[in-house]
Amino acid sequence: MARSWLHLCICLQIPGFCTNLLLSQTPEHILAQTNNKTEILCELKHEHVGVYWYRWSQEKQNFDFLIFSNAFGKATYGADISQDKFSVHKGSSQTSYSLHISRLHASDNGTYYCSVSQSSQLLLGSGTRLGVVDVLPLPPKTTQAPLSKKPVRCVTKSKAADKKGACSPLVWIPLAISVLVLLLSLVPTAYRLHRKHPTSPGGR
Repeated sequence: MARSWLHLCICLQIPGFCTNLLLSQTPEHILAQTNNKTEILCELKHEHVGVYWYRWSQEKQNFDFLIFSNAFGKATYGADISQDKFSVHKGSSQTSYSLHISRLHASDNGTYYCSVSQSSQLLLGSGTRLGVVDVLPLPPKTTQAPLSKKPVRCVTKSKAADKKGACSPLVWIPLAISVLVLLLSLVPTAYRLHRKHPTSPGGR
């Protein structure tokens, strides 16, 4: 057993040192409100005689043994651990365990590890960090994009824009003059055609 505790200490000194593919924990992070409850799921790749649960407190620099639950559902609690607060439930499979924590308090803050014993060592899961707060933060507000306005064909913004814009008199006045010149050039042509082909009084 001394080797197991030594191994746990090494794991705390070097994060990720003892994590392995035999255990998986979900979720990675939990933010819960005071007096509520939460649960942490631990999945094992193979069947074991039971699962240990530990809590590491970064603030206190303390590693606590919480509870051991064997394959038959019998629980063994650590010193000064409330049986009404912590409980372990087996999932639908024989390799699934969940730790339930009720009446959450600030003292429950920490990183929780599920663990199994193998070859005189305690192999830890990836860990679940639990944070307990009095008031949960509000979700960020989503802002709607402003509605796009319909394009305006002719909008005069400034005097400089009037001189260069599509609505400027400098654009349509030359166009009107060109049309007028074209009409005037057609008058002599129409007159000559009329003289070459005079219309008789009685018509054809």
